[in-house]
Amino acid sequence: MNIGFVGLGIMGSPMASHLIAAGHRVAGFDVQPAPVRQLGAIGGRAAASVGDAVADAEVVITMLPDHTHVEQVAFGEDGVLARAKPGTLLIDMSTIRPETSVAVARAGAERGLRVLDAPVSGGEVGAKQATLSIMVGGTPDDVAAARPILEVLGQNVVHVGDHGAGQVVKAANQLVVAGVYGLVGEAIVLLEASGVDPAKGLDVLAGGLAASRILDLKRASMIAREFQPGFRIDLHHKDMGIVLDAARRANVALPLSGLVAQLVAAARAMGHGGDDHSALLTVTTALSGRE
Repeated sequence: MNIGFVGLGIMGSPMASHLIAAGHRVAGFDVQPAPVRQLGAIGGRAAASVGDAVADAEVVITMLPDHTHVEQVAFGEDGVLARAKPGTLLIDMSTIRPETSVAVARAGAERGLRVLDAPVSGGEVGAKQATLSIMVGGTPDDVAAARPILEVLGQNVVHVGDHGAGQVVKAANQLVVAGVYGLVGEAIVLLEASGVDPAKGLDVLAGGLAASRILDLKRASMIAREFQPGFRIDLHHKDMGIVLDAARRANVALPLSGLVAQLVAAARAMGHGGDDHSALLTVTTALSGRE
């Protein structure tokens, strides 16, 4: 298929490369020129603008940092809604506010476009290995049409509800992920302060009821204080804002989420915004006077 891909960052670049490897014709655009050139070097087409990327596409995928970027790409003069052909399937895989996804879907329908919100979980590793978990909001027919594309990118593609539902599920995912990072960080501080080898301690935890993907993938790097970003604190700070806003709109109390959001905000205020979200450990370390 002809696919327009907008947003070739840490996640988007490997995702676009999988689509090329699967035989699709991918025209990619990003505001940074380097990943666009890299896409061209592996068999994609380096697009000069959003409009250039999407004008001839049957499917458009957007993978962008925040709702403001999605709105610009969707609603701009040279954006998807202005340039994509009627019948085009727009799959927004960004993590954004549910209300933005609903607004894009409504505006797209008015222009004859089919729109899905399909945020992902799995981070940079999942994007590179095509093992992402994808939570999809939209109509059943559109989800069925998108599934062959999405299954190139992930192993767990689930239709979770109508427009915006994918973003609500992603918000729930992000609060759980941040909470687990916070607790793993506290476990490391406790073990170290008690004179116990944290590597051995977390090895035991990873084999019991406390097991998690975070322990599997990040315990060694957290103990070593290596925070090369797979998913930045800055982005998780944004996501926790989405969580709290969604809770307010749903009229529910999420007290632990509020605390975790403050810990993420503290990590960002301490200068770790560009680090991996596992750097939440640094907050507990500082609070414990063990820097």
